[in-house]
Amino acid sequence: MTTDSTARIRTDIAHNARVWNYWLGGKDNYQVDRAVGDQVTAMFPGIGEVARADRAFLGRAVSHLVGDAGVRQLLDIGTGLPTGENTHEVAQRHAPDARIVYVDNDPIVLAHAHALLTSSPGGVTTYIDQDARNAREILDAAAETLDLTRPVAVMLLGILNFIPDTDETHRIVRTLMDGVPSGSYLVLTHPTLDADVGGAGNQAAMDFWNANATPPITGRSRAEFLSYFDGLELLEPGVESCSRWRCPEEAPVPQFGAVGRKP
Repeated sequence: MTTDSTARIRTDIAHNARVWNYWLGGKDNYQVDRAVGDQVTAMFPGIGEVARADRAFLGRAVSHLVGDAGVRQLLDIGTGLPTGENTHEVAQRHAPDARIVYVDNDPIVLAHAHALLTSSPGGVTTYIDQDARNAREILDAAAETLDLTRPVAVMLLGILNFIPDTDETHRIVRTLMDGVPSGSYLVLTHPTLDADVGGAGNQAAMDFWNANATPPITGRSRAEFLSYFDGLELLEPGVESCSRWRCPEEAPVPQFGAVGRKP
C-alpha cells in the first residue's frame, strides 16, 4: 500500500529537492534528477558550489542566531530533503533546548521527514505539511510547538524563488514577520541573475530547468531581494552573496543571503 505522500511522488520528471540533494552529494534522487542536474552543471558549472554555499550559509546563520543572539526557536520553511548539518542539528549543538519547526508540502520531503524528527532530549523538532504560500496557516500550526510571544528565527532559504509572483512573496514575508515579536529574525537566500555575483550564466540554466524540471524557478535582483527586509534591521554584512556572508574570503556565488532583525 502506498501513502498519500508516496503516491504523489513522480519519478519521470526531475524535481528540485532531489536534484539539490544530488548536488550536495546525497543519495535520495533518481536517474532523471541526476541527468538534469548534470545538464544544468554543464551549462552553469558553479551550480554545485551554489548548493554547498547555501548549506554553509544556513550553518553560519543558525550558529550566530542560536549561539550568539540567544534565539531558541526556529521556523524553517521550505525544508528540502535531509542532508548533513540540518537546522535542528546546528541549533541544538549550540542550545540543546532549541525548538525547531520544519515546513514543506513536498511529498518527497514528507516521505523523508522522519529523518528530521529527531531532537536532543531537551529540545523539540516537528514537521508541518503546508505550502509556503499559506503563511497564516503555518503560523497557526507552528504555535502548537513555538511560543510566538518570544523571538523566532523565520528561515526561507531558496524557497521564494519558486513563487514567480513577487507581490505574493512579499505578502508571505510580511505575514510571517507580522506574526512574530520584536527580536525575531528573517533569514533568506535567493538565486539571482545579477552579474556582480556571477549570475550572468544563470539564465540559460534557469531556462533549461524550467523546461525540464519542477517547480519552475525565478531569479531576483539585489534590489528585489533587499526589499524583503523592509522594516527590519540588517545584520552585518547586509545583503551579500551567501557564500561570503560572514565569510568574505570566499568566492561569490549567484545566490544572495542576508539576516534581518525585527526591531
